[in-house]
Amino acid sequence: MAIPQHTIDQILDRTDLVELIGQRVKLKKTGRTYSGCCPFHQEKTPSFHVYQDKQYYHCFGCQANGNAIRFLMDIDNRNFIDVMKDLSSQTGIELPKDNRDSKHLSYKRAPAETPPAEPDHPQTVQPVQQQSVPAAAPIDPFETFQHHPLEDYSTVSEHATDPAQAAQEGNLYDLLENVAQFYERQLPHSQTAQQYFKKRGLSAETLQFWRLGYAPEDWQHLEKAFPQDIEGLKLVGLIRSSDSGRDFDLLRDRVIFPIRDARGRIVGFGGRALNDEIKPKYINSPDSEVFHKNQLLYGLYEGRKQKAQDWLMVEGYMDVIALQQAGVAGAVATLGTASNTEHLNILFKQHNQLTIAFDGDAAGQKAARRTLEIALPLLNDGRELKFFVLPKEHDPDSLIRKEGIETFHRLWQQSPLLSDFVFALLSQQYDITSPEGKSQVMAELNQLTELLPKQGSYRYLLRQFFREKLGFNKKWQPEVSLDASLSFNIRTRDEDFAVAILMHHPFLYIHFEVLRAFIHPGELLAQILVTFDRVFDDLPDDHELATYYILGACSAYHQELSEIMKRTNIQALTQAPEMADKLASEYSLSLQEKYLRQKLKAPVSLSESRNLRQQLNELTRKIGLKLTHG
Repeated sequence: MAIPQHTIDQILDRTDLVELIGQRVKLKKTGRTYSGCCPFHQEKTPSFHVYQDKQYYHCFGCQANGNAIRFLMDIDNRNFIDVMKDLSSQTGIELPKDNRDSKHLSYKRAPAETPPAEPDHPQTVQPVQQQSVPAAAPIDPFETFQHHPLEDYSTVSEHATDPAQAAQEGNLYDLLENVAQFYERQLPHSQTAQQYFKKRGLSAETLQFWRLGYAPEDWQHLEKAFPQDIEGLKLVGLIRSSDSGRDFDLLRDRVIFPIRDARGRIVGFGGRALNDEIKPKYINSPDSEVFHKNQLLYGLYEGRKQKAQDWLMVEGYMDVIALQQAGVAGAVATLGTASNTEHLNILFKQHNQLTIAFDGDAAGQKAARRTLEIALPLLNDGRELKFFVLPKEHDPDSLIRKEGIETFHRLWQQSPLLSDFVFALLSQQYDITSPEGKSQVMAELNQLTELLPKQGSYRYLLRQFFREKLGFNKKWQPEVSLDASLSFNIRTRDEDFAVAILMHHPFLYIHFEVLRAFIHPGELLAQILVTFDRVFDDLPDDHELATYYILGACSAYHQELSEIMKRTNIQALTQAPEMADKLASEYSLSLQEKYLRQKLKAPVSLSESRNLRQQLNELTRKIGLKLTHG
């Protein structure tokens, strides 16, 4: 059984890890965590911590760590599928059925005795025999913990079936693949369709890569080409019935864009009218058992196949295709629907940096505001969203054809970060030179930041960014020499930068909290982290007040902190909220690697050595991905 990652994520989101572990371990609330004696090794002093907000556990003693799935697998020595079935039952989220239970993907094929009706154009419309299409390789459903050996659950043996019965049944995926091949074969027979693609500047290689095709004008061309599969064609919405009961094909005299799911299977089609007077201009397959447009993105499979590094959400099929032909592999588009949280989550799983393109007109601005409100709740720490506002009267396709791909890349790179975009959006609506206008901007901002995840630091960083941009009272700032950070006489360690970030942006503690498991208690950073853990839940929501609060809590280290703040010049390095968050993440990863390597030099046991090695391998992979993706 292959379980999609989004199903695993939904189950984990609905599982209360504290409650789950609390059934096996006596837990006590201590600061921001719940602690108890580790169930994986013998100990008298509790070193096992459960982080409710992160749905994650970690033992400072034996280094055992993971989420709800890993806990149940390790504590009961059970396999992945058994654990997922239990959690599915507890959360009410249904797992996908085995192939032998997938009757909803089958349909009855008509007997083949009666020869099909003669098509209007015999040379272009030929009956297509049902073919078996090999399934794409399943995706590892548990990649979060790839460093733990898991059994292969992707293959489920099939029950033997009666050959006569098998011959009478068809599979929707196979049928859609055959329809795609049929539409591809019709393209060379339509000069109008070929001319349309030529006018749009598409090469023969591009037509082949995207498997573009043509649907003939005949109202019953699919019935004639697939006489045994009419029931299946109706199930996927390619054949419809009129009020009088007469069947007709959904797509006629249109260029065809096959739509693939994340595994590369054809699940539906988009059709574009060749005559602009015909409305609607675009028609998509309706939702069916295999096609759910709110959960699909056109170009996602192709972008992953080409190992896209940067992802850009655009408006239409042709934008995606034109960008891919020009060398931009990571463009995707929704399927005739407005973008939603599912679309954005899919893309954030590809990369933590995402750009969304909008037209520069009023409608584009309205769409940008709507997308902003949808995206804000998804912006966990480490995720970055940019807004690419296109020049007026241009979409990505026309911009590339008229201005060239270099201009497109330059404008894309200049796209503002979310913080700058929001400020520009709100400052256009109000007079920010007046106190009243500033107040209105802050009121709007507060409404938007309430949509951000409460556990993260971004909402606080964004508010502080706006306060400084609007010229409100500056928070406490140490006297900093602009040349101090350039001095080669004083060695500035990563620990010093981590301390400086924490003092300047207290809410970024969530990035550094994990270091408590590895850092030597004698380090200044370790002592600062202990202080943060004690007072973090009591920090005021206001960024300025939180800074004063933490400075007071760390007053015992005032002299050392003053020196560190002077030589790191951290304020200049972290003016943009996104930059502050990015630096905190990078320093945390760097220090984790450093401390893990130190611990590996003298592990206390073979078990700890194995756990430390697994964590180091996973951390090295994360750092490599971060360097690759920027």
